[in-house]
Amino acid sequence: MKPLHNKSIIITGGAGGIGKATARMFLDEGGTDVLLVDINPKALEEAKKELNHAGVKTYVADISKSNDVKAYTDKAVELFGKLDVVFLNAGYEGIVKPLTDYPEDIFDKVLDINVKGVWLGLKYAFPHMQKSGGSIIITSSVAGLTGTAQMMAYTTSKHAVIGSMRVAALEGAPHNIRVNSVHPGPVDNRMMRSLEEGFAPGAGDQVKKGFESQIPLGRYATNEDIASMVTFLASDKSKYITGSMHIVDGGFVI
Repeated sequence: MKPLHNKSIIITGGAGGIGKATARMFLDEGGTDVLLVDINPKALEEAKKELNHAGVKTYVADISKSNDVKAYTDKAVELFGKLDVVFLNAGYEGIVKPLTDYPEDIFDKVLDINVKGVWLGLKYAFPHMQKSGGSIIITSSVAGLTGTAQMMAYTTSKHAVIGSMRVAALEGAPHNIRVNSVHPGPVDNRMMRSLEEGFAPGAGDQVKKGFESQIPLGRYATNEDIASMVTFLASDKSKYITGSMHIVDGGFVI
């Protein structure tokens, strides 16, 4: 029997690189039902076509809005009859600016998506999972473990979700709800392209080389590298793991 046999999952940020890679791996490992949640309807439809699996459903939602989060959580239970795994993966990098120049509206948007979106996901998933338990995985970052100059909002938000994870792990434990965080280093996807350009407009390739020179394994992570950790935490192979931070960074923060 495969590790995720008959399990259902919600993936926020489901149209992005990590979201799609996780959905594909989840299904390959025996999962039966996936609800991809994203704010971009076109990207969601493209992701659904790319995955090409009958178990994949989509839902357009703004994860920073309470009504939207309750709606996508209720929809998953309506579609699948249960909720085994929630991957709170949606995130927004903001912009690269010194803290004295950082725009307040962008700061607020980053925290709304990266922190409030996680809290709301926990808030509305818990009631559905309290009877039978399950696993909740939150995407943080190595930026949640260290400081990065000119990334005030993103770094703050990724530190904050560690606290959210720990509170949720304590409150979930009596119901056998496990809650953990995943901390990617640089990942070879859209978000890193945005950050590379932010650090050095027009010289993103040089920024990438600079980051890679600091990674002992010598390369960025792939989306699948992150999905592998998420899939493990979603499975019963990790049934005694909760309240933990799982770093997937090639040694970047050693």
